[in-house]
Amino acid sequence: MIDTQNSFFIILISGVALFLYGMGLASSSLEKIMAGKITNLLNRLSQSKFLAILTGVVLTTLMQSSGAVTSMLVGLGSARVVNLRQVMGVIIGTAIGTTLTVQLISFDLAQYALPVFAIAFAFYFKAKKTIFKNISVAFMGFALLFLGLKFVSVASNHFAENPMLTEFFQSVRDNPGYSLLISIVFCAIVQSSAITIGLAMSLAAVKAISFYDAMIWVYGANIGTTSVALIAAAGGNYIGRQVAWAHFFYKTISVVIFYPFTQLFIDFLMSFDTTTARSIANAHLIFNILSAIIFYPFINKGAALIEKMFPKAASEEFGTEFVNMDNYQSSALAVSYANREIMRTADIVIGMIKDSIRLFETNDPKDFDSIKDRDNKVDFLYRETKMFLLDHANKSTTVVHQNVMNMIMFLSDLERAADAIDINILALAIKKNALKLEFSDEGWSEIRSMHEQVVKVAAMAVNSYQNRELCDAAIQLKRDLAKLEISLRENHISRLNRGLATSINTSSIHLDLLSEYRRIASLLVNHAYNQRSSV
Repeated sequence: MIDTQNSFFIILISGVALFLYGMGLASSSLEKIMAGKITNLLNRLSQSKFLAILTGVVLTTLMQSSGAVTSMLVGLGSARVVNLRQVMGVIIGTAIGTTLTVQLISFDLAQYALPVFAIAFAFYFKAKKTIFKNISVAFMGFALLFLGLKFVSVASNHFAENPMLTEFFQSVRDNPGYSLLISIVFCAIVQSSAITIGLAMSLAAVKAISFYDAMIWVYGANIGTTSVALIAAAGGNYIGRQVAWAHFFYKTISVVIFYPFTQLFIDFLMSFDTTTARSIANAHLIFNILSAIIFYPFINKGAALIEKMFPKAASEEFGTEFVNMDNYQSSALAVSYANREIMRTADIVIGMIKDSIRLFETNDPKDFDSIKDRDNKVDFLYRETKMFLLDHANKSTTVVHQNVMNMIMFLSDLERAADAIDINILALAIKKNALKLEFSDEGWSEIRSMHEQVVKVAAMAVNSYQNRELCDAAIQLKRDLAKLEISLRENHISRLNRGLATSINTSSIHLDLLSEYRRIASLLVNHAYNQRSSV
């Protein structure tokens, strides 16, 4: 089945590649099949510590990677969707969930890999429904996973027979710290504890390393898999960092607790009549289950400690100031609180509009980061305020319900305007700076005049939201802006006809920028039409 005349190193790399590719196929397919259930599980995280652990087990089983799950949790934390106390149990659960793959690969299933792949491949092309296609791809992924492990096993036999490598493994056996470091680095590179432990199984099966060394590899794989979340948290906020470091400390402290009892642990496992691979897989399973049992009573205290170690920075002190789920004792109060939060959101959006012109004047990364940061704040306020309003609407009269829907619509327009700046205008600025283009003096002057008019429209639109008598004025300003855009487009086309090089080079950016500014103004004035008609 395998051409052993090839370099054992090539066989090893091929095996690792097949293993990781197969795991990726299986993971992505299972995730698609269970996408809805994953969302439901995440929404129920805070109900109990046991449920959180179960969620971690299920998610890791579906995604076939504890690193992928913790990275997802880091992303959710950075987006303020979850907090550390909610996901501490999930982190513990991921450690248990990842043992399933190791249990599977401990069985010699490589002989079934190609038949399973062929059958799944045939089903994939015959299947009409998406779910059956995803199931077929998942089986194909598992088949490649086992085939890759067979490659790794064959390469391990060559490792055991190579005199130079035999001396290397002997030196490693004499220094367990080397084994720990090698396994941590290898796991961090391949970003899979399963393939790391799978390699240890193969090496131990051919006596290249001892059972004790394999246990050290198990420890190293458990620590190395935390690198995925740590990397993901590098650009996140304090919650993302808390989640990633909680994962790291949980794994590391578990290893520190178990390390002194490694030989006793091995003696216990060796008392069972089973293969070396099965013993290592069982060691990985028992290690993670016992770690979960030990840390279960200390989940809340552990979360509190991590929160103290990685507190919010002053720059990260951002959240809702007026709305929460406990302050809607009356309809009047609820509407008042929500309106104040909406005005906070509007102020941020107006600030983004004002500063958007600077993106085309300088190439300062701080200006770009500032726009993105403010868009994240708008997204956060939009989500929290909308949830508050919907909760209130469900407990209110029809009249109040309609008022709430109008508020949500204006809030949605603010969020879309912020996205237009963050996504579209930012992209135009990046394109201009990357291509080192400059607007003509006349064209730049016209863009600035368009921008100034948009700022006026935005300010009037926000004021008209609070005072309906200004709705007509806001609508008129928007109409004047539309006429101005047509005039500026005609001027630009005139310069193109004259063959002005700077206008030709920046034409698409120039026209798209005018369109985006008009669109932003239109979004902010949308509410004025409804409010004017209801006066």
